[in-house]
Amino acid sequence: MPAVTVENPLVLPRVATPDPATTSARPVLTVVTAPEGYEGEGFPVRRAFAKINTKYLDPFIMMDQMGEVDYQAGEPKGTPWHPHRGFETVTYIIDGTFIHQDSHGGGGVITDGDTQWMTAGSGLLHIETPPESLVATGGLFHGIQLWVNLPASDKMTAPRYQDIHGGHVKLLSTPDGGAILRLIAGGIDGHQGPGVTHTPITLMHASITPGARVTLPWRPDFNALAYVLNGDGTVGAEARPIHTGQAAVFGEGDTITITADARQDSRHPNLDVILLGGQPIREPVAWYGPFVMNSHRELQQAMEDFQAGRLGSIPTDAS
Repeated sequence: MPAVTVENPLVLPRVATPDPATTSARPVLTVVTAPEGYEGEGFPVRRAFAKINTKYLDPFIMMDQMGEVDYQAGEPKGTPWHPHRGFETVTYIIDGTFIHQDSHGGGGVITDGDTQWMTAGSGLLHIETPPESLVATGGLFHGIQLWVNLPASDKMTAPRYQDIHGGHVKLLSTPDGGAILRLIAGGIDGHQGPGVTHTPITLMHASITPGARVTLPWRPDFNALAYVLNGDGTVGAEARPIHTGQAAVFGEGDTITITADARQDSRHPNLDVILLGGQPIREPVAWYGPFVMNSHRELQQAMEDFQAGRLGSIPTDAS
């Protein structure tokens, strides 16, 4: 169950359903299944966009669904210290707790609906770990990490953190109360999320009740992607089936539609979907491991700077 919710969605501000006579529904171009793997020291992930042609992803680089996993005592894992340069990481924790720390003194605890938006920019070292209490007792862990590209003009910007507490996320609903929309960044129907982005994007977590249909306005200059965290339903006006661990790519238009099946898994009462889109940067992408730049030479420079310690050093008081 997502940590940030309300008993009665009808008390929330509504996102109006677009008039189909004056808008254009985005068709579904493809639905893909995310491959599963492991990240860091061995926590399970689904690679949400691994099977999507990169021309449909811009300005996004990748997204991992972390969990959903119910750890036993001693099982929770994180990542070792590692560098980043040239993009932003967005870590959204639905259930559980993660601790971030970086070589610039930034970071903090994110838990139960919180988001941490880290602009790596010119570069830093950071680490992501579960708290000692979660390691000791085990427990539920579930979240996503999204990588958002930076344009060439911003790749060497100073590193920055935004801690977006779950209580600050913009909660919205559809006119019939059939969905709760958690707007983390960007705008929709005049409502604005708290995240401040270098690259214009919209990022939202929607929980759709069984049988409900959601049609949302979507900026025509943005791409549009949907990823199912859990549940079963359809995407697009053409009702393409989609389920847990699958991503949909929408074509051109100015509305997107998602419908929850009338029957859902007993463990997950709703269809939970990450909806995201952004303004394509349309620049060359050179990506190697933790560096996302515009050219091979810039990647070489990032590696040289990392090896020379110019991206920072691990703090002496690091946990």
